[in-house]
Amino acid sequence: MNTTNPTPEWRTWTIAITGMNARPDNPGPGMAVARCLREHPEFRGRLIGLGYDALDAGLYHGEICDAAHLLPYPSTGAAALEERLWEIQQDEPIDVLIPCLDAELTNFQQLLPTLRSWGVRALLPDRQSFAARGKDRLAALCAEAGVATPETRLVTDPHFFADNQENGWPYPLVVKGIFYDAQVVHGEAEARAACQRIARQWGYPVLVQRFIPGHEVNLTAVCDTESTLRGTVMMRKRAVTDKGKAWAGITIVDDELLTMAQTLTRHLGWHGPLEVEALKGEDGKLYLVEINPRFPAWVYLTHGVGRNLPALLLALLAGETPPELPAARPGTLFIRHAQEVIVGLESLAAMLTTGTQKSLAA
Repeated sequence: MNTTNPTPEWRTWTIAITGMNARPDNPGPGMAVARCLREHPEFRGRLIGLGYDALDAGLYHGEICDAAHLLPYPSTGAAALEERLWEIQQDEPIDVLIPCLDAELTNFQQLLPTLRSWGVRALLPDRQSFAARGKDRLAALCAEAGVATPETRLVTDPHFFADNQENGWPYPLVVKGIFYDAQVVHGEAEARAACQRIARQWGYPVLVQRFIPGHEVNLTAVCDTESTLRGTVMMRKRAVTDKGKAWAGITIVDDELLTMAQTLTRHLGWHGPLEVEALKGEDGKLYLVEINPRFPAWVYLTHGVGRNLPALLLALLAGETPPELPAARPGTLFIRHAQEVIVGLESLAAMLTTGTQKSLAA
């Protein structure tokens, strides 16, 4: 955005959104965020999809995005990301950036001063808050905040599973990656295989968590610059993929979950979107499982219940006082489905060679 011009209202901004992959078993949130904005009755701006793989389906979805670009993988670092974003900014100035993947947040946080100098807005947690909610530090956070969480061990070698039961870690257990992925395991061979698979993709340490019988409840919201929760929507998972991702869920009202989220966001001094994943145990206790530093893949449900969180984020970035939102209706169900996007070979070739689709309009 040219900062010498009057600031346009958020309804006409150009919004860049990452996480445009749409794998059925573990979809990124980007397409759901874009869909929320595309279907908001007041939004008339442009949506730019940003992805890391030429096969990310959202990069070709002309009904949702107006253009799309590839980014360098997060492992290449902030300098490579800055260079690529500057190229995109010269081609089509961006007003707001909405990162939607955990692994990329550190790079975007480093670039926040640069992005602001370009006129690009973003509402992100600071580095201390982001690190404090990491899966490897969750136990310490919960102890400080007075929140229950399943006991967790950091594992740096699959030999942990040779004698874990003798050492007080009986099956079933949950094996998790630092950034993504989780699998419930029921024996040594399965545990070793899960540990090695996750480590190959995300590296060590791998987390091993005690399995607590119960059902999962999730909350998503946006925290303003005062760390106040805005537009909260809660749901209970009704069906999950083999990676534990929600395939179906139903909106609920859970005061205990809301109190937990408020306690944690105040303690962290959180800014921006987040998802709180918790487990309602058969023992009647509520356990924190994860805090995800972005919108969840099920964020389209917030639009469905009249609490469109991506639009709320834009209003906050514009400095508006958002209107009072209607209460989130309990009992509203979402069911995810897979959908093919038809892509011409020339479009794939252009993405592979230039990393850009300048126009996705049909």
